Amino acid sequence: MSVQQSITKIGSNLPTLLTSSNMKWAIGGWSFFILENLILSENRSYIIERVGDDRYHVIYGTISTCAMASVGYGYLKVRRTAPFRITPLPVSMRVVSFLSYAVGLGLLSQTAPKLQVPVTLDDEEEGDRVRQGPLPLQKETSKVWKVRCPFDFTDNKLDAGGGPRGVERISRHPGLWAFGLTCLGTAAITPSLAQASWLSMPVFVALIGGAHTDSRYRRGIGGKLRAEDDENTSNIPFLGLMKIGRVDPIVDLWHEIKGINASFAIAIATAIAFRKP
Repeated sequence: MSVQQSITKIGSNLPTLLTSSNMKWAIGGWSFFILENLILSENRSYIIERVGDDRYHVIYGTISTCAMASVGYGYLKVRRTAPFRITPLPVSMRVVSFLSYAVGLGLLSQTAPKLQVPVTLDDEEEGDRVRQGPLPLQKETSKVWKVRCPFDFTDNKLDAGGGPRGVERISRHPGLWAFGLTCLGTAAITPSLAQASWLSMPVFVALIGGAHTDSRYRRGIGGKLRAEDDENTSNIPFLGLMKIGRVDPIVDLWHEIKGINASFAIAIATAIAFRKP
């Protein structure tokens, strides 16, 4: 069956698809998780005043556990029975998959220790040589190859400064978006619409959850978001960099990212998104 025939078949069955048990489980569990987090975190102070801090965390933990259990059951549900499919996958969906994977895995790669080439060319002192006349005692050096650890655990270039650094320039919530976009990359090359819907929902977790966290921090609830950081950064990846309208933060980001880590992430994104079915 061609892509056009698959889309036509799905379109003719769209009402059935949207109301099917599979789609309800694909979207319902994640929606419950988003909603309970919004309600409980927004009303945190009120609930604590009524029942106390310990009971609040018991309530929060219990409801969140139930929500994630429904998310897990939803995946098992759509994985076993998913009748609506698009085959073969169009190239455009593979491009979407690559871009989502590249950003998601790229953000994730920056949390790992900095990768470096395991061999380097260093200067080594050969010995002292006395110059004639007033010249001081000097040392002669030569270039030698040295083996080093492939992980640079001494990298501390992000430690200095009080403003956003590294991937924080891309998004105020890089962890959420790394998870959400990696799942979206998988969704884009998943032919089952029910499974793709389940895999797409973490993007809404990042979008809504990140925006709500920013809203609370602006009001001084649970944390703080400085006006300068609010102006120069964003929840949605790269939006803050485009909003600033200057090249300086982009240049700073280029110097702050772990280049080899990001290169590995892009290579993995390419291999997954464009692999043969």
